[in-house]
Amino acid sequence: MPAAGIGRRFGADRPKQYAALCGRTVIEWALAPFLSDPRCAGTVLALAEDDLYWASVARCAVVIAPGGRERSHSVRNGLAALAERAGRDDWVLVHDAARPCLPRGDLDRLLAELGTHPVGGLLATPAADTLKRADGSLEVQQTVDRAGLWRALTPQMFRYGRLCEALDRALAAGRVPTDEAQAIEWLGDRPRLVEGAAANLKITSAADLAIAAAVLKETP
Repeated sequence: MPAAGIGRRFGADRPKQYAALCGRTVIEWALAPFLSDPRCAGTVLALAEDDLYWASVARCAVVIAPGGRERSHSVRNGLAALAERAGRDDWVLVHDAARPCLPRGDLDRLLAELGTHPVGGLLATPAADTLKRADGSLEVQQTVDRAGLWRALTPQMFRYGRLCEALDRALAAGRVPTDEAQAIEWLGDRPRLVEGAAANLKITSAADLAIAAAVLKETP
């Protein structure tokens, strides 16, 4: 779980993953589905070197890895922390520390549908809104056909060795993938999309916290 971001757009006195949410922090909610799942053999958290908040909420056994400049660097550092434990063909899941509303059913479906897949894949939701492409002045250039377009979510699930290779090649070439699936795609592989709930939102603003609170209150 990469958790080294400082959340500039969040506009609070602390990174968004440490914002209070329904009696916990966002990151505690994000970790909870994995810490309670016996199929999860271990958890690695990539934190910023100057993280001031994790110690105050750490109530679980996780491996700590150094965060990096970009998400992909943090993920790669987290994978490196598993080098003595993970085999090349073991599955690893990468989940955003700012996604506190992962439904249990979505995690179950991801694991079930990808367990025998040769590549792996990710949770995603079909694009439902009309999409516009804008120029630098925020004037519409084009309405984009949304057929076949999906919003990428997390967790994303790939084989340990292949994901390490994908990130190593990308970073060595000076390419910075925005998610793990993109790095895998650059190897020529085709990740599978597993439809997930739109409620699995990523916290980017204070308004998102209010939505997440409403989702969690409705979760059994």
